[in-house]
Amino acid sequence: MKAMLLASVACLTLSVAAQAADPIKIGVISENSAISGIAIPNGAQIAAEEINAKGGVDGRMIELVLYDDHNSAADAVRAFQRLANQDKVVAVIASYTSEVALALQPWAGRLKMPFITPGAASDELGKRIHANYDTLKYAFHGYLASAFLAQSVCDAAKDLLVDKLRMKTAVIFSEDAAWTTPLDAGYEACLPKIGIQVLDHIRVNPDTTDFTPIYNRIEAKKPDVMITGISHVGVQPTVQWARQQVPIPMFGISSQATSSTFWKDTNGQAEGVVLQLVATNTIATTPKTIPFAEAYFKKFGVTPAYTGYTTYDELHIIVDAIRRAGSTDPDKIVAAMETTDWQGTIGRMRFSGKDDVFTHALIYGKDDVSGLVVQWRDGKQVPVWPLNLPGVQPMAFPSFIKLNATN
Repeated sequence: MKAMLLASVACLTLSVAAQAADPIKIGVISENSAISGIAIPNGAQIAAEEINAKGGVDGRMIELVLYDDHNSAADAVRAFQRLANQDKVVAVIASYTSEVALALQPWAGRLKMPFITPGAASDELGKRIHANYDTLKYAFHGYLASAFLAQSVCDAAKDLLVDKLRMKTAVIFSEDAAWTTPLDAGYEACLPKIGIQVLDHIRVNPDTTDFTPIYNRIEAKKPDVMITGISHVGVQPTVQWARQQVPIPMFGISSQATSSTFWKDTNGQAEGVVLQLVATNTIATTPKTIPFAEAYFKKFGVTPAYTGYTTYDELHIIVDAIRRAGSTDPDKIVAAMETTDWQGTIGRMRFSGKDDVFTHALIYGKDDVSGLVVQWRDGKQVPVWPLNLPGVQPMAFPSFIKLNATN
């Protein structure tokens, strides 16, 4: 009897040990053919390797389960369902495309699967969680909402365009997408407040290949600057801007331009483009920023797009939540994520509470994540804002740019 008891205890011990060694699976869904898409699994890979090198979570390694959604909401939903039902992941990081992230939100609720987007910006992500918290509390908005992006661009424009260059007029130039509807509304509200008159508002189909008519329309208005909101387009309008020597600066959001791949893809014709982003390899936003960027470059041969930084941070945030919760139970992970206070590569990362209209969105502000502005010059992202950053340089534009056309 005693021998049988000892054998049972031994079997139980082995079973518990085996279970403790089981990996913690985290799903990643991305658009791998896009600059901002491929940075998602890349950033996750570096974070997972770091976490596993330190022993994982109580000896359990992080295992990534990767899917490419080919920029299709339907493919993303199928991948999400498979991750939850077949792959048995405990959380999902997915997509930089707002339309895809919005399609995944209800599935996060139905499947009780913690889900965070590292790059989608639509205000609706947080607003929907706010309106239906009990169901959608499993979703988190791990990037700045479009309203915050617009404010960041306007804050920079006040210092750089109005105060320094005395610019007075602008044309808003954005792609037609879910994330740019609130972005453009934000631009239209905040630009006049800083002294810039909006002369025109142009939204282009992301499938556009010839931007000549659009640039002709913009030039006819004679604005001092183009305020951009482009992500799924980027290379083509930038190349044509340079080749056609459109004499108006490009300033604003250009997601593809956040990676050094953009310089190569445009054959250097990104020279002079000014863009807002949340982190870059040339600025130590936090002590984690440059080490991550260097590790990313060493592994992949390019600097991270913005989604590389956010995904890296968010995998760490999920793992931190699992550690603090002491569990992979979805409700416990969500509760722990709601109390996140994490120093990431992009700044101090916290999420708005359920009483905030942007529920579970990253908090925007100078003490949290506020963004910065760089300009492409000689193949490098040169910091130009905030003005108190170390290494900040004055903006400099190609010779074809004619500043202050209306003055």
